[in-house]
Amino acid sequence: MSRLSLILLLSFIIANSSCSKDKDKEFIPYVYVNFQVYPNTIDYIPDGQWAYFTGGYKGIIIYRPFRDEFLAFERACPHDPLVEGSKVWVNSTGLIAVDSICGSEFILTDGSPIKGPAKVSLKQYRTRFDGYVLSVFN
Repeated sequence: MSRLSLILLLSFIIANSSCSKDKDKEFIPYVYVNFQVYPNTIDYIPDGQWAYFTGGYKGIIIYRPFRDEFLAFERACPHDPLVEGSKVWVNSTGLIAVDSICGSEFILTDGSPIKGPAKVSLKQYRTRFDGYVLSVFN
């Protein structure tokens, strides 16, 4: 029975050691987010467009795919969130966000990675829109 226990123990150790920590699992520091935006007036964001806002860990991108729909994403890349100078920027297409350091690309319709070393989607904040005020929070 001890031989079987040894085999099971070795199998467990080998199985767990093969699951190395992926850099995309690196922790994006928690920052309390709770602010309001007026996307139809002062903070105008047209349908199909985006805007940068302060808040979160490295800033927030708010994307407005349709009139009453908003998506808010953290600007810290999940591949290298703690690297100084690393920040996600929206490219000229207005639909793709690119990390300034690793080059990972994310589609703003859902934040999922489409290119580069990142394998995890952008961190997304919750939104609530009442037709006038957009609340962004975690």
